[in-house]
Amino acid sequence: MHRPGPPLTRRTVLRAGAVLGLGAGLAACTGPRPAAPLVIAGGVQPGVYINLARTLSEIWRERLGLAAAPQVLGTAGSAQNMELLTTGAAAVTISQVDVAADVAARTTGPAEPRALARLYDDVTHIVVRADSGLRSIADLRGRRVSIGPGGSGYQPIAVRLLDVAGIGLAGLGTRAELGLTDATAALREGTLDAFFWSGGVPTDGVRELAAQVPIRLLELGGVLDRMRDRYPVYSVATVPANTYGLPGPVSCLSVRNALLVTEGMDADLAGALIRAAFDEQPRLAQASPAAVTVDSRSAIGTQPIPLHDGAVAFYRATKGY
Repeated sequence: MHRPGPPLTRRTVLRAGAVLGLGAGLAACTGPRPAAPLVIAGGVQPGVYINLARTLSEIWRERLGLAAAPQVLGTAGSAQNMELLTTGAAAVTISQVDVAADVAARTTGPAEPRALARLYDDVTHIVVRADSGLRSIADLRGRRVSIGPGGSGYQPIAVRLLDVAGIGLAGLGTRAELGLTDATAALREGTLDAFFWSGGVPTDGVRELAAQVPIRLLELGGVLDRMRDRYPVYSVATVPANTYGLPGPVSCLSVRNALLVTEGMDADLAGALIRAAFDEQPRLAQASPAAVTVDSRSAIGTQPIPLHDGAVAFYRATKGY
């Protein structure tokens, strides 16, 4: 039986605010003036990361009694998010665990990434027009393809997939590095043959494109098994046909996403952040359908990134883990 967790007390909130330099923003707090705001590294718009980050900002403003909502930064995605986190430019972020693991391998001390929770799984899409005749990743040879912008989490996946498929970047006809908005516009206008994207299912930008132009997601076939053999951090997910009006279900690569802080964050603050997020989980699910899967059973599955001590204490106290 799960034991009830301790309440989010005024003492915990005040201590959390002091750690962030937010004491002046908390009701009846007489601490020093704020040294820095709480910053959340988000993602691209439209996208799941930015929607969840904005919702978490409002949740934390309300639940921690902050005078203003934490700032949410628009970013290119996981790689940029991890740079902002480990350099101290952001206190919280969302990232794919493959990107986070690469950063963790070269980071030590208080800046080392730690997880608060597994959020949901990203699915890598290779999107083409339904009338293009492209069917598999092998058909990308010699084509005009966007692999995503530098700083995103999905560009490294695109590079790895193309390498494992035996195409490589050199095998593409024209390589672009477009964000989701520009990539969907280019595909719609016929100036691009395919683009890579990794995000929650459904992703609004891809769904909006599918409502304008029939699309297909490329099959990965045996490349999936070879990719997982080489990079065990990845899994397989199926995108249902009705997600984007596809001809049929498609097997795609998936990777976990986690809500991350650093080792140096105060344990009470880390616990307060994840407690508030779980208490308001329905609001996260409303912000993005991908967050419907966020629950306490899956939340601790953040490997290879270890949980923050404050998150461990929260799960043990409230969930019995």
